[in-house]
Amino acid sequence: MKNVVLLGSTGSIGTSTVKVAEDLPDDIRLVGLAAGGNAELLAGQVRKFRPELISIASPEKAAELRTQFDGIRVASGEEGLLELATLPSADIVLIAIVGTAGLKPALAAIRAGKDIAVASKEILVMAGEIVMAEARKHGVRVLPVDSEHSAIFQCLDGREPESVRRLILTASGGPFRETPAGQFADITVEQALKHPSWAMGRKITIDSATMFNKGLEMIEARWLFGIPMPQVDVVVHPQSVVHSMVEFVDGSILSQLSTPDMCLPIQYALTCPSRAASERVQTNLAALGRLDFEAPDLAKFPALGQARRAGEIDGTLPAVLNAANEVAVDAFCDRQTSFPGISDAVGQVMDRHEVIGQPSLEQILQADAWAREAARDVLGLGQPTP
Repeated sequence: MKNVVLLGSTGSIGTSTVKVAEDLPDDIRLVGLAAGGNAELLAGQVRKFRPELISIASPEKAAELRTQFDGIRVASGEEGLLELATLPSADIVLIAIVGTAGLKPALAAIRAGKDIAVASKEILVMAGEIVMAEARKHGVRVLPVDSEHSAIFQCLDGREPESVRRLILTASGGPFRETPAGQFADITVEQALKHPSWAMGRKITIDSATMFNKGLEMIEARWLFGIPMPQVDVVVHPQSVVHSMVEFVDGSILSQLSTPDMCLPIQYALTCPSRAASERVQTNLAALGRLDFEAPDLAKFPALGQARRAGEIDGTLPAVLNAANEVAVDAFCDRQTSFPGISDAVGQVMDRHEVIGQPSLEQILQADAWAREAARDVLGLGQPTP
């Protein structure tokens, strides 16, 4: 039985994690839950699992929840996340919070001796060197939840980085894989939110359409698996059945395959190295018939080149890449910039930044804040509403 704290329980990864916990009641116990603003869904999860501690962003909503549940502690805000991350009874903390809010809880969990399962790319994109160094220092595991990184984790199976020639991340190509570049300026928010393979939240769906998601995954993989950035590649695979591959120094390639379902990588992160029986994911290769692969179009999807540049230069540049993209995605969704305007804005912010090598956590957070302000300036936006 694994005691699990789930940060981000009402988002797409969080609700999939809840399904896994329902499937495996003898293997997984949810002892802590945190949500952003969806108090109603959180309350339903609390009634089902009766965790020790819950948290929600708003102190007012926390007060309302306290009136509903006797014997369950209710916290709020960043303090609540940190309390959950260090909950004494927890074995593992799954972090599925969108954006940078998961970074401090991740470090707190590691320093409390907890394994962490990472669904929030920002944690390793912004501070991969710090996070992995802390994990080594405290003897805990950083486990991947993304389907691509889970695939690589399963293929590596503990092999040393020296045995690896390349990590090959697969990408669906998103909804605009076959759209001519000349039509990109006319892409609407509604079109960008129609992903061909996965049902995800708004931010990650837009990132998949621009392929920023895959760029962030490249940087994440570099830190998770200790592989230099030049050895991390991307191949487009429209069926999203091969979730990623590892090419070893002898030329052999191992891959992990399944029909797309986030419950599978979540389950493996929470139960590995064991494999718990589940009927949720079924894969019929004969029905699929074929698996296709092609090189990504770097001209249509400049995010891949921007991410490679950020990952190779490192320092504060990955944090800047990530923060500028978050602001630009919000601007696109608010119809304040075009689809190509997302990567244009990110490129301009990266060019303005003076990189700090081997930054402290404080310097990373300062770079993040600077990049958000710079991105708003580039996009001609006013200051955000407090």
